[in-house]
Amino acid sequence: MLKLRRARRRSHTIPDLSLTPLIDTALTLLIIFMVTTPIIQNSIKVNLPQGQSKEGAAEQQEIVVTIDSHGSIFLNNKSVVLEKLGNEIKTLTNRSLKKKNSVWVRIDEGKSCGILMGVIDRIKVVGGIEDVKVALAPTRV
Repeated sequence: MLKLRRARRRSHTIPDLSLTPLIDTALTLLIIFMVTTPIIQNSIKVNLPQGQSKEGAAEQQEIVVTIDSHGSIFLNNKSVVLEKLGNEIKTLTNRSLKKKNSVWVRIDEGKSCGILMGVIDRIKVVGGIEDVKVALAPTRV
């Protein structure tokens, strides 16, 4: 009788789920996203004016307005017209968890200050914006 019980126990295998492939896939996707995010974020080519600034400060912020060499305006890499810029920023600040947001403006050094002032004027009208910062390329010493 005792031998039969042992034989039954050995014949039943306990199914187990291996989490190793799932963890490998998740970590691989995480690495892919970490590598591609800076590439996507800097896809609009802008020659920033030279100045003393912290490197990468504009990339870490939530709201970035970019004005390229053609005068096109982008809000977080999405094309937007100047007239709708304030409304688009307002929707971003409403979705944000922070009460006060900062807006970084990246402008090509060849563009006039008139476009920059127009953009800053539209941003200042929006509520919930603490300050507007202009991104500069770090000076090379």
